[in-house]
Amino acid sequence: MHLPRRPRRNRRTAAIREMIQETTLSVSNLIFPMFVLEGTGLKSEVKSMPGIYRFSLDTLLEEIKEVTDLGIKAICLFPNYSEDKKDKHASESHREGTLYLTALATIKDKFPDLTLMTDVAMDPYSSDGHDGYVENGEIINDISLEILGRMAVAQAKAGADILGPSDMMDGRIGYMRGLLDAEGYSNVSIMAYTAKYASAYYGPFRDALDSAPRFGDKKTYQMNPANAREALVEAQLDFDEGADFLMVKPALAYLDIIKALHDNFDIPIAAYNVSGEYAMIKAASQNGWIDGERAMLENLMSIRRAGARAILTYFAKEVAQVMNG
Repeated sequence: MHLPRRPRRNRRTAAIREMIQETTLSVSNLIFPMFVLEGTGLKSEVKSMPGIYRFSLDTLLEEIKEVTDLGIKAICLFPNYSEDKKDKHASESHREGTLYLTALATIKDKFPDLTLMTDVAMDPYSSDGHDGYVENGEIINDISLEILGRMAVAQAKAGADILGPSDMMDGRIGYMRGLLDAEGYSNVSIMAYTAKYASAYYGPFRDALDSAPRFGDKKTYQMNPANAREALVEAQLDFDEGADFLMVKPALAYLDIIKALHDNFDIPIAAYNVSGEYAMIKAASQNGWIDGERAMLENLMSIRRAGARAILTYFAKEVAQVMNG
């Protein structure tokens, strides 16, 4: 047959395929979420996330040394607090000497070149388990901003490079940016959780932090999975308020949202390859139903292909190990 155009010619050898590959995945694209908890000498696996652990600060530092030696250049730290440290105002989140702030300062001191990202939300510290302040069963937006603002400044003071407001309160990016600039932290970046959906994929993460809401759900502040255009509204607000990155969470069920933000905004787009997405691959792989390593790399490549420059993923260490041979 006379076929002047044969696309298979460009797939004929590995060298040609590699030469024309449109999207690449590097360890430098990845941010590794990690968990710190109170105590010493602790390393506790998250049951629903095989291979992911909660660490006391001493063992966390050992793990960070291991992952940085593999080439990981950025982590995002989340705290696990006991119930007796939680209250309605998330007071522990900005108390001087608290576990989380101490951990941030210690990590930055021992690993000054590591990009250190934080979580800004009330739920790890709240007796209500919500991302904002609760009054009479309602999340009060503007009171929440004051608490989140104190949290943001405390984290910047402790040495954070990138703040990750995951709360989805209205106006929080501009409020935090104003406080940070006024306090002399204009170089601290904000990675806005711009399109954070009310997703079923967060379950294992809430196991890791014991941060599930004590009543109701998070649908009054997290986005409806049915909505795409609303993400552009949220993105425009975060962009105008001074966000340095726009994030989509989760990633795999929202590749269209990642692409929409990439196509419409000229700042880096990030995506969170969340705990449920990780757990599904791990469970299927352990049952022999899929090739876990190939599925991991294919999923992460799809997130990059959609337009994400940075990916928060629990696979970061495993990817680094694969790429290091």
